[in-house]
Amino acid sequence: MLLLTAATFAASGGIHYQTPMLGPMAAEFGVGAAQIGWIPTATFGGFLAGIALLAPLGDRMDKRKLILRQHCACIVALLVAAAAPTLATASAAGFAIGICGSTSQSFIPLVAELAAPNERGRAVSTILTAVFVGILFARIVGGLVAAHLGWRWMYVIGAGLMIAIAPVLFARLPHSAPKTSLPYPRLLASVFHLVAEHADMRRVLAIQILLGICYGGFWATIATMLLKFHGLGPQVAGLIAIPGAAGILITRPAGRWVDLRGAAPIVRAGIALMFAAYAVFALGLWWPAALAVGAAILDCGLRATLVANQTTINSLAPDARSRSNTVFGVSVWSGNALGAFLASLALAHSGWLAVCVLSAVAAATALAVQLTSMRNSARRQDVRADIRD
Repeated sequence: MLLLTAATFAASGGIHYQTPMLGPMAAEFGVGAAQIGWIPTATFGGFLAGIALLAPLGDRMDKRKLILRQHCACIVALLVAAAAPTLATASAAGFAIGICGSTSQSFIPLVAELAAPNERGRAVSTILTAVFVGILFARIVGGLVAAHLGWRWMYVIGAGLMIAIAPVLFARLPHSAPKTSLPYPRLLASVFHLVAEHADMRRVLAIQILLGICYGGFWATIATMLLKFHGLGPQVAGLIAIPGAAGILITRPAGRWVDLRGAAPIVRAGIALMFAAYAVFALGLWWPAALAVGAAILDCGLRATLVANQTTINSLAPDARSRSNTVFGVSVWSGNALGAFLASLALAHSGWLAVCVLSAVAAATALAVQLTSMRNSARRQDVRADIRD
């Protein structure tokens, strides 16, 4: 677990190093805000492509081979980014970093496979904690390194972290037997069959898209909101990321609660927290500190729900955990993208309260989906009990 946690931490930061460094990168390449936006677009696009196209291979081949290949390729991509002479090269390297950074979606099913059923929640939550800490590390340290050493050195440091872990990964990363021999096109198509087959997977898919709207919408609009309504610049918006990382503290306890009580109550509590966060955010129109408080509540709710739902996903189809995690990853990132789009429109046309209403409705709908699913499940259990009697 220590090895897998360290490797996940190193890999997850790669796609976020560029977030605080876009200003210095734009200045060096001599481009404006619109053009430099190609770097994060390519990086996150590559990450989504890696989840959709590479993660399912974990069911068809030894996950060890897939992880090691992506790990080595990521080192090369980071070094190319560090030496990129043009914006186009940096964007292409960012796309490669994104694809290789999707290894977290291979680590999670591997850990779920190795863990005992009554310890799966804690095992998954440990890996998710490494993901969240890696993201926070990248955002904070990336800005510091870019300010004092130059942005290229952050990519060198990132590659150095992965090089340091590589020998141990090659020596100790466990093997996993392939779960299917499906040809690659049929392997990808089987992802849709999994969604059609498992009602719980459809529930998780819907909930994570809806909660992604809440989460992605906030982080896509907070900087604009602070500047527009309070005259506060990007430095203050960046500081909100600190209380906004509060969910790191709740991730592992959430995993333990899932093992003890099941996923359903944790999902309900997480969604309720996210709904409450937007009640606090609404006060941010008059009281800026409410935005930091709400960010902490929002992150706690999201992380608890992620742990519970990802544990559920990894328990539904033991022979298709990599493909199940593909469904989960796509739902999370699609929800974030949709939330960013919808919240930006709401802020531009109707103001901050419209953003809060939009996200609160999304959270309430997610809670309705969860409660309806629980009632339907209880009815099915009653019917089965009556048949047995």
